[in-house]
Amino acid sequence: MKKSRFARARPGTVSIVGVLVLALSFAACGSGTSKTVSAPSTTVGRPSTSTPLGVGVTASSVKVGVSLLDYACVQAYTNSLRFGQPAIYQTFINYVNQHGGVAGRKIIPVYKLFCPIGTATALAACTSLTEDDHVFAVVGTLYDPSGDAQTCIAGEHHRVLLTFDLTQAIIDKSPPGLIVNAGSNPERLVRVLLELLAKRGTLKGRTVGVLGDTAGTATVNGTILPGLKKLGVTLGTVGLLTISGSDTTAAQSQLDSFIERWKTEHVDTVFLSGDAAASVQFVTKLRKELPNLLLLSDNGSVLNDAQQLHHSGVTPNPYEGLITAGGQTQAEYSAGPNWKFCKDVYKQETGKNAAEATDVIPYKGSKTQTLDVYGTINDACQIVTMFQEIGKRVGPDLNNTNWVNAVNTYGPITNRGSGPYSSLTKGKYDAEDNWRLEEIDTSLPPDGQFRSITPLQDITG
Repeated sequence: MKKSRFARARPGTVSIVGVLVLALSFAACGSGTSKTVSAPSTTVGRPSTSTPLGVGVTASSVKVGVSLLDYACVQAYTNSLRFGQPAIYQTFINYVNQHGGVAGRKIIPVYKLFCPIGTATALAACTSLTEDDHVFAVVGTLYDPSGDAQTCIAGEHHRVLLTFDLTQAIIDKSPPGLIVNAGSNPERLVRVLLELLAKRGTLKGRTVGVLGDTAGTATVNGTILPGLKKLGVTLGTVGLLTISGSDTTAAQSQLDSFIERWKTEHVDTVFLSGDAAASVQFVTKLRKELPNLLLLSDNGSVLNDAQQLHHSGVTPNPYEGLITAGGQTQAEYSAGPNWKFCKDVYKQETGKNAAEATDVIPYKGSKTQTLDVYGTINDACQIVTMFQEIGKRVGPDLNNTNWVNAVNTYGPITNRGSGPYSSLTKGKYDAEDNWRLEEIDTSLPPDGQFRSITPLQDITG
């Protein structure tokens, strides 16, 4: 859940969602001397069902592609930047290589940066990593809401993909178990959100409209609408915006039409589905025309937009009071053992203290743009150590068949970018199990945070 969950939305998700939505609106290693850090727990490898080694795997090494967002491409559209990402990922790869590697193999990384506007560079990264570099797996950030880039890696080239920002619909396009989401899929978030709302009676007597975009039709029709109907709520119009490239003129006109319908239907709640429909331009118009709306969302990236508006002094903030399902608060995660592990590794490997979520690091003296070093450290720690953990469970015969067997039977797994509850099993390829109801409260320092409504629960779903 990119995560932040704080500067990125919350542990388990990444910041690129808000970045890309903004872009589309306009156009998305030294050695330290600190104390020794304990290595991740060792798991006994399961009996192999297939012994030939996978592509990119030798007796002593495993070649891994590291896909990362090129922030130079979207720098004009966001105040939160991530530069120097490869060096931070290398820090955690170095640590893993010094502490058992992946079932005894050292990770050999191949770094690829891509521009998330359009799919061309993400697809080019797929082709380069799989056909030219012959990697066993791709880890890191690979954001493509169409699913084409992810399918290129796991579906067409049959390589392991461990990343963030995935839908179940995207995962289903590839062989089961080859794609793992270190966070949560929006489809499962929807089910958990509606379950928790039902327990509190939040939607009782309300009329609910749904706003998404055509790219997320499967989530709206397959998860949100059936869930709302099951709760017996009164439904208003379902609005699916047509968003193509940088021109949102048609989508704005569509939203105007939906708003007029919702007024006549007495809609008092709108469920925002997907990143695009929950972007600033649409939510701002919604709040202006229907100021008393209760907003729900199937993703935590909305916090990034709320924080940027708060940072810019926008009041009232249109995201104020928006409810979603999330995990640990920033304070809980920062005080917990997983973040302690990550920052201790970073200190040990670099000799420098890790940036905290509350740190403000100006980019080249800018008064508005900052470097999100914390977010990069969190993502790198989470994704690299999870790859190591699954690899240990696979055992010495590292290949696709044994990877899938390990994922399908894994159960509880350590997730360094999240809270205490995470798991993988057959049919459940998103790890996040930390859930509670939460709402955006822009009065929480420094730029607004999620405020917990219910206690944290372990919900595997």
